[in-house]
Amino acid sequence: MRRRLINSTLAVVLVVIAVFGVSLVIVESRTISNSAQESVDSEALRLISVVESRLLGAERITPDVLAEQVDDNRYARVEIPGRPPIEVGERPTDSVIRSTEVGEQDERVTVEESGSAVTREVGRTLLIIGAVALLAIISAVLLAVRQANRLTSPLIDLAETAERLGSGDPRPRHKRYGVTELDRVADVLDASAERIARMLTAERRLAADASHQLRTPLTALSMRIEEISVTDDPETVKEEASIALTQVERLTDVVERLLTNARDARTGSAVVFDLDEVVKQQLEEWRPAYRSAGRAVVCSGKQGLQAVGTPGAVAQVLAALIENSLMHGGGTVALRTRVTGNQVVVEVTDEGPGVPADLGARIFERTISGRNSTGIGLAVARDLAEADGGRLELLQQQPPVFALFLSRIAPARKEPERPVR
Repeated sequence: MRRRLINSTLAVVLVVIAVFGVSLVIVESRTISNSAQESVDSEALRLISVVESRLLGAERITPDVLAEQVDDNRYARVEIPGRPPIEVGERPTDSVIRSTEVGEQDERVTVEESGSAVTREVGRTLLIIGAVALLAIISAVLLAVRQANRLTSPLIDLAETAERLGSGDPRPRHKRYGVTELDRVADVLDASAERIARMLTAERRLAADASHQLRTPLTALSMRIEEISVTDDPETVKEEASIALTQVERLTDVVERLLTNARDARTGSAVVFDLDEVVKQQLEEWRPAYRSAGRAVVCSGKQGLQAVGTPGAVAQVLAALIENSLMHGGGTVALRTRVTGNQVVVEVTDEGPGVPADLGARIFERTISGRNSTGIGLAVARDLAEADGGRLELLQQQPPVFALFLSRIAPARKEPERPVR
């Protein structure tokens, strides 16, 4: 696309230069020729006027007198009846511009100028027009490259955003480019990202709620039916109770299978990915916000680590921790990567006051918040980490140290393919 934009712009400029440049050259050439002819005609009229005035005054007409009236690069010939012709200057041998005037007493004045002067003037004009055309072409190319970059760079950025959505990272970027059509696409992608994020959150919350709300009543019902089945009531009651118990067990098995399949579906997209890329991406995205707050976010630790999980989900977890440090922490936020056993650990810490003692044990619960926030960010982050087969823990309260644990070994039941680089 960039090459097409540059080629099309250059083609338009070349056509414009060809049409207007050729016309300008023709007009300028004729103008220069006409100007040279008018100058020679004017000098011939002036010379014939001088000759007539001297003839009327009975004054001598000599070459020195005429030389004062003739330009140095021109030739003049004065013919007076009954007298020898008078010549001034060197007569040109190549193409000439000639003007002849006849006076009242039949005197004749001829003025000639070499056509090479006109040719040189036309050549200078052509050089100026060519330089302007070249400058126009260079300016057009630079403008085309700038416009191409302005259009293609946002398209590449939008493609990366769409790829992030497909990889499971539904966070909207809220980035605009100053082009109406591209901003419209960005609006649609951000709206889609928000919808996907809400759907994923609702799905995870529904699974957790269903597990909590169904298992408890089913367990109670199972216990009551077991009590009924061991009573001394009539045989029919025992038979019905046994049937009901069988149905409850079947229902419990169905619920367990559904929840297991849902978990497998979420973790089935886990792959082996480069942890450095995800950390670098988060640092680049959050540094502007930290600079605005007069703070810094840095990274240290072991590099070149690979982990098993969904890159988008891991990015969301790190984003939640970094945002939490920005909102509630203080000073420099540090991300440190290390290895423990068969796990990769990403620690996020800051120089703030830390987590209050009364919230330490419940910091990952929903609706638990230390300040004016919704209190669901860390809860969702932990859900995402667990859905990816990892875990999120608070290792230290003051200063706060959050740690994301990820496996370094792919699940045995399914060997993940390494992404093509």
